[in-house]
Parts: sequence; structure tokens; C-alpha cells
Amino acid sequence: MLDKIIHFSINNKFIVGLFTLALVFMGGYSLSRLPIDALPDITNNQVQIITTSPTLATQEVEQFITYPIEQSVKSIPKVVELRSISRFGLSVITVVFEEDVDIYWARTQIAERLKEAQDRIPKGFGNPNLAPISTGLGEIYQYVVFPKKGFEQKYDATELRTIQDWIVRPQLIGTKGIAEVNTLGGFLKQYEITVQPDKLKSMNTTITEIFEALEKNNENIGGAYIDKKPYAYFIRGIGMVNSMDDINKIVVKNNNGIPILIRDVASVQRGSSVRYGAVTKDGKGEEVTRMVMMLKGENSSEVVNSVKLKMEQIKKSLPEGVDIEPFMDRANLVSRAINTVKTNLIEGALIVIFVLVLLLGNWRAGLVVASVIPLALLFAVSMMNLFGVSGNLMSLGAIDFGLIVDGAVIIVEAIIHSLHLNPEGKLSSKSMDEKVYEASVKIRSSAAFGEIIILIVYLPILALVGIKGKMFKPMAQTVSFAILGAFILSLTYVPMASALFLSKSISHKRTFLIN
Repeated sequence: MLDKIIHFSINNKFIVGLFTLALVFMGGYSLSRLPIDALPDITNNQVQIITTSPTLATQEVEQFITYPIEQSVKSIPKVVELRSISRFGLSVITVVFEEDVDIYWARTQIAERLKEAQDRIPKGFGNPNLAPISTGLGEIYQYVVFPKKGFEQKYDATELRTIQDWIVRPQLIGTKGIAEVNTLGGFLKQYEITVQPDKLKSMNTTITEIFEALEKNNENIGGAYIDKKPYAYFIRGIGMVNSMDDINKIVVKNNNGIPILIRDVASVQRGSSVRYGAVTKDGKGEEVTRMVMMLKGENSSEVVNSVKLKMEQIKKSLPEGVDIEPFMDRANLVSRAINTVKTNLIEGALIVIFVLVLLLGNWRAGLVVASVIPLALLFAVSMMNLFGVSGNLMSLGAIDFGLIVDGAVIIVEAIIHSLHLNPEGKLSSKSMDEKVYEASVKIRSSAAFGEIIILIVYLPILALVGIKGKMFKPMAQTVSFAILGAFILSLTYVPMASALFLSKSISHKRTFLIN
């Protein structure tokens, strides 16, 4: 069958040329769509369940939250590992699935089990939530929200946190490829009601009544409608508070017809929730920062570029005196890694081409063999895009051009040797095709076995599992794709190009050996 492929390629040069051109276009398109990153993502296929309960100690978190959830998710099929962490006010459960499990199917299964677990968790002890669909390499962009010079007194850490949560984040969260936007630093603004026990006792009021009053007087209620033809008037009860003054005016109870307000038994003030950390910059004070998490499987370069474009729009909506400055950009790391790969590939290709032309002794033959390098790379990129292998330092940086051109060198060398044996020195077009065919067929087994042996070397790497497999499989896959492409080209493109471009007039040179 291989002999027939070589014979067809030599006698149908136009068709093989069209297929080669199609490979160039397909490879170029795949290269533009190839996910680019600095390193392979070695995070396993996992879903995290996070539950916060600030009032519970570690033992209660384990007993009332972590254990019931673990018992509910144990029955999910294709679970590889189940681990948990219980801390003061926090429960984190990690469910690891098999690598071939769809992450959205896994999250659906866990969401169904969480409904069962919530029946076992006491009311008010916490509401379990699923973590964003991201990985250990999901941190792609971090920035700081800060006041400009002259506005430091106007915007403190609380105001900056509020701007971040209510202006920046809502606009940024809708960007394609973003899984989550997390805030670090600042104070989370909240309104605090400080009860004064003496006044509470003197007015015969309890804290429970204050809680009930706040709950009932902080909501809008819809009613029916009044039909006044040709108009209909809908009735609404507006009760949601909008300011601290509204909170002060809430009625707690009536005492002998005299309303007791919140301000009569307590003081209302602006405060902040309890926090467990802070962010500082250059030792000059506290800052408000944000971490953008990328959705699992997305192209980090494209997502970062989308975030940058969105940031330019968000800056226009910020209050006067507030600005945003990035301090961690994943695109810089990816750019440096890809530039390293490009430099290595270009330098390696030039060295291989120089050696080929020098050793083959024929510049046309050297260029024919050298042209296999970009074509094999385009084939490999097409396969990488098809099988979901990202372009990174491990996958692209492991390509060896010497291995790629091995089969082409053997075939072209055999063709040149065959032409040197022609006693006439000149060949017709027909006899040229025949010589190329005979030489290619004669050496075809040697070239094929050489490339197959090289492919066999990478089979153990393809068999790796876990973190080692995620790290090194892209390398083995990319090299295998490139060698496979070079093998196909050595049976089709190389014989065709040799018959078309190699000189039909071979000059014989006398060589002398000096001992």
C-alpha cells in the first residue's frame, strides 16, 4: 500500500500539491485558534463545595456541615477522591472525578446531592455553594483600585471596596472566559445597630423584637390593582430602607400607643464585617485588589486580552479620583514562554537546514528536506487543536527537528545516490520519476521503521496518569503528531518534490582520500 501511495504522489504532482496547500491553510487556521499558555494545566478534575458559618467552631463545622455533605456525595459515580477541610466558620470539601468526566455533569450530580444534604444541616448553619469552574492556573489578572493623588482623604479602604464590589466587578464578571472575580483587602461595608441595654430595658423591649422589626420593615410588598378605566393603578408597599435615617425610623413596637423606634433603643452606624486578612502595597498602607479567575479550559491569552479591553471601558465609569492599575498579567508570562519557544524553534530550524544542505551536498535536496519541518509543524498544530492540546513551553518546546526530518533525509539521500549512479548524466522526465520511485520504494521500509521506533519511545509517556501525565503527555502528543506528519509527508510530498525540483543533470566529481 505504501508503494502505491508513493507511486500516486509522483505521478499526480498537482493533486499532492493541492493537499500540501490545504495543509498550509489548515495549519495556519489551527495556529490562530490554538490555546496558548505558559505551562500545561496539571489540576485534576475536581469540584469544590464551600460552606461558611461564622458562628460555628471547628468541631461543629465538621459535625453539622462537613460530615452530612460528605455522606451525600459519596454515592456519586466516577469519584476518585473525596477530601475535606473543617476550620472555624468554614467547610471546604473537594470531590475529585475521573479525567474523562464532564465537569458540568459532575457539578450537576453534586448539586442534586446537596439538596439532600441541606435537609440534614440545621437551619441557619450555612448554605453550601459550589466553587467556580477554575483551576490552579486560573489566576490570570490582578489589579488594584486606588485613589489618585489628592483624593486620598475622600476614598478610604471601605469606599474603595464598595466601588470595587458595585462598579468594577459587575461589569467585569460578564467578560467571556471569566469564572470568578475575587476581592482582596478593604472593608466590606455594613450597617451596624448597637443596642443600648439600659434603654432597651427601660422601654420593655427585647433584642428579638428588634430583629423582627428590622426584617418586617425592610421589604417592598406588591398588592392588587385599582381599575379606573381606561387606566389600571397597581398598588405597592415601599418599605425597603435606603439610608441610616430610614433604619433609625423603623418602629420596633407600640407602647401604650407610643411608637418605639430603633433610634430610641440603639444607635445606627456604618461599620465593616469581620475580616481575616489584608493587602498592603510597598509597605505604604492597605490596598483593595481583585483577582480574576479564568474558566477551566479557556485560552488564557484571549481571556486576558478581553479583560484588558473591558478594563478600559470600566475606567470611564469610575468616580472622579479613582483609578485601576494591574500588577499581575498572565499575558506577560505567556508571552515570555512563547518567545522562548519561538527562539528555540527558529534557531533549531536554521541549524538543521544548514546541516542538511552541507551534508547532502545539494542545496535543492537540502531545501526539499528542510521544507518538511514547517509542514510537519503545521500538521502537528492541526492535530493539537483537534485533540485539545494547548501550545506551551512543554508541548512546543520539546519538538526535535532532527527527529522530524529523519525519514525525509533517508529518502532524499537514496534518491540522490540513485541519480549519481546514472551513467548518462542526464535523465528524461519519465526516467526521473522512475528513478525517484525506485529509490523511494527501496528505502521506504528503513525510513518507516526508523520513525516507528522513535514513536515507540514516547508510548510510555503517553501511558502516564495523574499529575505526571498532565505535565508530560502534551510533550509526547505534540512530538508524535509532528513525527506522524513527517512520516506522511515522506511518502507523499518528499517523493513528489524530489521528482519535481531535484536537478535532472547530475555532475560527477572525483574525490581523493588522503591518509
